[in-house]
Amino acid sequence: MRTICLYFEIHQIIHLKRYRFFDIGTDHYYYDDYENERSIGDIAERSYIPALNTLLEMIKDNGQYFKVAFSISGVGMEQLEMHAPHVIEKLQELNETGCVEFLAEPYSHGLSSLANEITFADDVKKQCVKMEEYFGKKPTVLRNSSLIYSDDIGGQVAAMGFKGMLTEGAKHVLGWKSPHYVYNCNIAPELKLLLRDVNLSDDISLRFSNSEWEGYPLFADNYINRIASLPEGEQVINIFMELSALGIAQPLSSNILEFLRAIPSCAKAKGITFATPGEICQKAKSVGALDVPDTLSWVDEERDVSCWLGNAMQREAFNKLYSVADRVRIANDSRICQDWDYLQASNNFRFMTTKASNVGLDRGIYSDPFDAFTNYMNILGDFINRVNSLYPDEIDNEELNALLTTIKNQGDEIEMKDKEIIRLKAKIEKIQASDEKVKGKAEKAKAVKTVAKKTPGRKKAVSASVKEEKK
Repeated sequence: MRTICLYFEIHQIIHLKRYRFFDIGTDHYYYDDYENERSIGDIAERSYIPALNTLLEMIKDNGQYFKVAFSISGVGMEQLEMHAPHVIEKLQELNETGCVEFLAEPYSHGLSSLANEITFADDVKKQCVKMEEYFGKKPTVLRNSSLIYSDDIGGQVAAMGFKGMLTEGAKHVLGWKSPHYVYNCNIAPELKLLLRDVNLSDDISLRFSNSEWEGYPLFADNYINRIASLPEGEQVINIFMELSALGIAQPLSSNILEFLRAIPSCAKAKGITFATPGEICQKAKSVGALDVPDTLSWVDEERDVSCWLGNAMQREAFNKLYSVADRVRIANDSRICQDWDYLQASNNFRFMTTKASNVGLDRGIYSDPFDAFTNYMNILGDFINRVNSLYPDEIDNEELNALLTTIKNQGDEIEMKDKEIIRLKAKIEKIQASDEKVKGKAEKAKAVKTVAKKTPGRKKAVSASVKEEKK
């Protein structure tokens, strides 16, 4: 049966303030609080709340038929916690319907998967803890920042224990293949891959309100008819986009929410179902491995990572940041770790791009890529000084590696002990349950004997009952 997998990303940029060279060493706070509060409040009012209300109505109107998934960055959740907690409440209300799945992703919405395997794993684990804290379930499917993926990254994700991963259905990777099947990682066959349908997703998120687009106006029945007319074997249709597309990229005045609200009834009429990524990964079989030796993403025409690492400035900032990744982990200072999360966010590197893009880029306070680079490097200079003050850079790599090995071994030992504790608790509970059962039988047998003494005429019947209890 043909199935639609609908997924939305929620991430909020942490705006950096204007930070000059002479601030290094004197000012350790890097953020524009006013702009952060203003922007998240604006997006919540114009997009998140109206869109989430619509999705909740769609679930209530369609019972268990309509389903949807979300991926929320950890830094995005922090902004919602501080400035728009009503959005989190709405997400929790959606979660209670049982028709929503929350995915894993890097906490920072950063590029750690391209730089440091341990940092990437820690980044994902931290976000998973946050998702479980708010929504009561640990994610089983991962969505990397901007759908970044390669064979090597897939191997890392599989090693973390995830059963599935979302990525881009890029033409240069698929070739003649269709994105409407479930594939698996080339080097980790147990990891299933769900590929975004580029055209169907971008028709909603990028082109919906464009009156010059040849597909304008787009109606729900026509949209579903396109899906229904796909070749018979193509059963999984992955439609992925940012939630802010509903209300920001495509204004509410364009009737984008009315279009979305009509999708389930049109799909049901064509025998098309909805499922979450986890459900698809659990039920659908892979048709084969997907070979992705080079990194891909869902950004720009190239569908690669050049929008973040395409010029010398971006690569210098990126390499400088991750040069202290191991020291940040050892330092384990709460303020340092929070700044680390915010400075990793991919938008910091996107602001430095010199590429032309078919999607408008708002650089915020920056006049050009060099301005973005200069401001970021000033902040990074102060941040690295703070890291080195906690863990001096005079300590050589050999000693650093020894410390890292010790920390890893301690972490592995703690994990093993935690598993043993869980096993022993389960064993104790089993023994207690068995004891309670035996105690209950003994009390019942005692009661039967007491009755037998008081009513001698029933001695034979009671004796038979006691024998049955002993059995």
